[in-house]
Amino acid sequence: MTFKDQPWLASYAPGVPGTIDETTETLTEMIEASVETFASNIALDFFGATTTFEQLGEQISRAANGLRKLGVSPGDRVALVLPNCPQHVVAFYAVLRLGAIVVEHNPLYTDRELRHQFEDHGAKVAIVWDKAYDAVRAFPRDMGITDVVTIDLTRAMPFSKRLALKLPIRKARDARASLTAGPGKGAISWDSLVGTRKLHASHQRPLLGDTAVLQYTSGTTGTPKGAILSHYNLRANAAQGSAWVAGLRPGEETVYGVLPMFHAYGLTLCLTFAMSIGARLVLFPKFDEKLVLDATKHAPPTFLPAVPPIYDRLVTAAAKKNVSLAGIRFAISGAMNLPVSIVERWESATGGLLVEGYGMTEASPIVAGNPIGPSRRPGTVGVPFPSTDIRVVDPEDPTVERGFEEEGELLVRGPQVFSGYWDRPSETAQVLLPGGWLRTGDIVRVSADGFITVVDRMKELIITGGFNVSPSEVEEALLSHPDIVDAAAVGLPSANGGEDVVAVVVLATGAELDVAAVREYCRTRLSAYKVPRRIVEVDDLPRSLLGKVLRREVRGRLQGK
Repeated sequence: MTFKDQPWLASYAPGVPGTIDETTETLTEMIEASVETFASNIALDFFGATTTFEQLGEQISRAANGLRKLGVSPGDRVALVLPNCPQHVVAFYAVLRLGAIVVEHNPLYTDRELRHQFEDHGAKVAIVWDKAYDAVRAFPRDMGITDVVTIDLTRAMPFSKRLALKLPIRKARDARASLTAGPGKGAISWDSLVGTRKLHASHQRPLLGDTAVLQYTSGTTGTPKGAILSHYNLRANAAQGSAWVAGLRPGEETVYGVLPMFHAYGLTLCLTFAMSIGARLVLFPKFDEKLVLDATKHAPPTFLPAVPPIYDRLVTAAAKKNVSLAGIRFAISGAMNLPVSIVERWESATGGLLVEGYGMTEASPIVAGNPIGPSRRPGTVGVPFPSTDIRVVDPEDPTVERGFEEEGELLVRGPQVFSGYWDRPSETAQVLLPGGWLRTGDIVRVSADGFITVVDRMKELIITGGFNVSPSEVEEALLSHPDIVDAAAVGLPSANGGEDVVAVVVLATGAELDVAAVREYCRTRLSAYKVPRRIVEVDDLPRSLLGKVLRREVRGRLQGK
């Protein structure tokens, strides 16, 4: 038997097809179909304030017209620097309606991190959380940013109802203060952008092969770059997800948006998949188990995509507060290893299924998943999605095939695979092979019936909290410290699955290590999740004959090997 025989199809849950229909619908057409089909249904729920699909469609049209008046045209990049909120959903589809390209950004990035990405993609218009306005507006004029639209998250909240979560007035005020910075000087308000008339129906529409999103990732090399994801890629992956979850009830599911939508996983599961099935999308600006448990009282979830630490924290908090999680029928975990102990606790508390999946930004992002049914296999990342082919090859020579039960690099091909990196032809050529095969950089073993187990990563990225961290980026920040002359960053297993960022440093002569001070220094240059959890002083670092730091050896030493 060979991979071409696709033995994994026998393990699919009943009703799941081996292939999906060829994608013919852009994301713009997809959201318009949902607006028409589910017009009176609730599309968005933000602290109890709701937006119907009909209202969502109108807001998208008005925002698109507002952007058109700012000069946004097909192919232009529009930067979104936003947490999860209703305006994020509207802005995303408004940009796409014009045939422009969404560029997603983490709103908690440092000024330096944001600037690097803005310099790379060259967006002239940005839609940002008002707390990020000063950072974006401070970019040099020669970067070409002409307009910055700011969003006050609290405008979408029902404060007259005390956040509709029955919070004390003081807590509601505190929540509001933490989410807004007030209007920035020279900013364009979101309200003025959507205060225009609707976009004319005859306005030019995007095509299926057009680029929809630039999603920044460290990829397989560690250098942040924009993965080019088309309407075709993203719509196909949403359709693959819909096909995978047999038993979905279009127009009746409630999906909790605890994953950040600026991340590829949250983008697909919340911004595209949830909207494609007419789900009620309950949005959270950040994960907070108390807010999530409060929300279950007025909008109980049926579908919860997340990462292992979220499931762990949520089921623990629910038990302490005696809150029922029953009714969450589907939970799909990704981005890091899912411990079996969390699966058992979650399924006992909910009565539903928690399965692990696998993907990467370059695949929009989902490649494989455990069947949602009895054939699932905890400890593996499941089997290839419908319309997805895989191969296992020699990581040093991808023309050499490996067989079942043999370790090798995983290659993937399917409609969700991207077309390359933005303005990076040489790096694109390193990961996209002839025939449309994507090199994942992951070493896997595939069982005779098609279940994939990730054994190791060729790439040295650290996956913490579901986010990719480039070791070189952490090392660069450490080496800029005046007391540090050499540094290496690696990932070590975390108790909740995934990894912790751990650094080893060589100090300058006479310097003493102040871990708290170094971590604080790093916070001025790195997002919080990139800051090393542990910093260990060493006399020297292991290096190859060419002088390259041997991170694998560093990791082994830290683990006592």
